[in-house]
Amino acid sequence: MGMYHNRPHVEDIRAMKKRGEKISMLYVSTYDEAAAASAAGIHMLSIEGKVFDAAMRQAAGDCFVQVGLPYGGWGSYQGRPLATAEDYLRAAFHYAAIGGDAYYCAASYDIQKTLCDNHIPVVGHIGLIPSYISWTGWRAVGKTADEALALWRHTQKLEEIGVFGAELEVVPDRVAKFLSENSSLVMLGMGAGKNADAQYLFTEDVCGYGVNHKPRHGKVYADLGPKLKAIQEERIAAFKAFKADVDDGGYPAAEHTVPIKDDDFDAFLKSVKG
Repeated sequence: MGMYHNRPHVEDIRAMKKRGEKISMLYVSTYDEAAAASAAGIHMLSIEGKVFDAAMRQAAGDCFVQVGLPYGGWGSYQGRPLATAEDYLRAAFHYAAIGGDAYYCAASYDIQKTLCDNHIPVVGHIGLIPSYISWTGWRAVGKTADEALALWRHTQKLEEIGVFGAELEVVPDRVAKFLSENSSLVMLGMGAGKNADAQYLFTEDVCGYGVNHKPRHGKVYADLGPKLKAIQEERIAAFKAFKADVDDGGYPAAEHTVPIKDDDFDAFLKSVKG
């Protein structure tokens, strides 16, 4: 993957923040979703490392792609979980070679700093951080003065390390506005109100086929759930019919079969026995 392409660089995304432009962002996990986002002109995509490959990069077109570096149990890279800073660095360079534009990393400050020191664009996480749920529970973060201050300190630390952006998840709108306006970090808001730099949703929520808990900030723009369920039911019915056809000897029939002329087959048998 060359350095020359039409999609935005980190510098362009930062410039959008400075100009106060709205940035749209989606989490996608299939080629079809990535291609649809590209066709729709979505600015940024979040794609987990375990599904990011050359075909996914191509499907994503001119979208800026944030690749999720697997955190602990979130899948693995080269068959093992990422543990050390060097592991994260190797994974980031691997995805960079495919054409990733930035790398989500919610590991420790020292690991994030190692990536930043190697000029790798890092996206951290502020607020409700899924990988830390054991410590916090599923809830909004920053509704008390103390918690809001902790978010600001975390923001300052990420900025000091050299982090490029952060997922800002389920944070009160006024706190999110303060963080976005007083930090160079590009704040990728998910349930963080209108004043985050980007508005970030999961495709499953946008398209209405999520089976997980529907977050307060989720908004459904299409109801694909029943259609996809109907397609799956038809797929299962087709597979069952195929199996029954095989069991009954109905498949393959003559029209699915390659014939051989009698004299050629006889000559073949004669030569085998000869």
